[in-house]
Amino acid sequence: MANKRDFYDILGVARNATDEEIKKSYRKLAMKYHPDRNPDSKEAEDKFKEAKEAYEMLSDPQKRAAYDQYGHAGVDPNMGGMGGGQGFGGFSDAFGDIFGDIFGGGAAAGARGGRGGPQVYRGADLRYSMEISLEEAAHGHETQIRVPSWSNCESCGGNGAEPGTKVETCGTCHGAGQVRVSQGFFSMQQTCPRCNGSGKHIPKPCKKCHGAGKTKSQKTLEVKIPAGIDDGMRIRSAGNGEPGVNGGPSGDLYVEVHVKEHSVFERDGDDLHCQMPISFIDAALGGEIQVPTLSGKASFVVPEGTQSGKTFRLRSKGIRSLRTSLPGDLYIHVQVETPVKLNQEQKDILKQLDESLKLGGAKHNPQQKGWVDRVKDFFN
Repeated sequence: MANKRDFYDILGVARNATDEEIKKSYRKLAMKYHPDRNPDSKEAEDKFKEAKEAYEMLSDPQKRAAYDQYGHAGVDPNMGGMGGGQGFGGFSDAFGDIFGDIFGGGAAAGARGGRGGPQVYRGADLRYSMEISLEEAAHGHETQIRVPSWSNCESCGGNGAEPGTKVETCGTCHGAGQVRVSQGFFSMQQTCPRCNGSGKHIPKPCKKCHGAGKTKSQKTLEVKIPAGIDDGMRIRSAGNGEPGVNGGPSGDLYVEVHVKEHSVFERDGDDLHCQMPISFIDAALGGEIQVPTLSGKASFVVPEGTQSGKTFRLRSKGIRSLRTSLPGDLYIHVQVETPVKLNQEQKDILKQLDESLKLGGAKHNPQQKGWVDRVKDFFN
């Protein structure tokens, strides 16, 4: 506990940071250190887990209040705090089941076992990685995926025994699925080692399914990707994981979404950024410029005398937020392009222009004048 870093320091935010500031900082760290982007990097994996834990605590009002008052002890589950468990696959609730169950159905129950009966276990969860374009992430996307499926073995009818033979009651646990083991003064109950908790024994397992009673196949699921989904988020499909043991509920399927890099736009939350080259004529004279957006073309006015690096903001031209349905903004970063491969006539025109500009003095090049003055001061 003493070696744990401060959660606020991990996320790089002040102690009075807003929920939005905390979430934004976590998203950047999660994308930077995500294991998929840093394969075989133990340092990145540790930083990802550290940021995840910090966000889980500070994004929950009760946990944050406990942490602010008592520090790490206030959120340590071993000390009666408000600490929470880890999410599936290393994803926090911010990237978790925020969409609900889009496939329908409720969450499967956990493992259970009745006294005197076989142990019942919930099936394992499955993960499916899906790559989509930025356009599909912004506007939503419907697609189909093929995932593993299990069905009763046609040969044995699902009982696991070779046709013509029978399933017997386990002679070790007598069908209970559990045995009691004594060690000195202590006695404890554990899963039967012979039948693995099923309470049954199959003298001659089915040759087709090897006694499992089920065969593996493929099934097709319809997946609806909601508009505004971001890289690293996941969608849960309840009951489409591996089947349970001894009649237990099936696990869940988690579809992890990865957004491909775009050739024009760079995403930052719900905002988009675009590097746009313009000619030095347009920059000098100004005028109306057309720019691309994810929903078509848009136009804005470049003022006269625009310098390279100037940023223009187009409101509501970003990505519609998954949580608030409010669109982000599009930021256009202007890059004034120097003409190349000039012919002699064009060079002569530029020389005439240069001579004309020099006659006007520093008013045509205010940045250059200021830079020259700073250089003179430096040497003096």
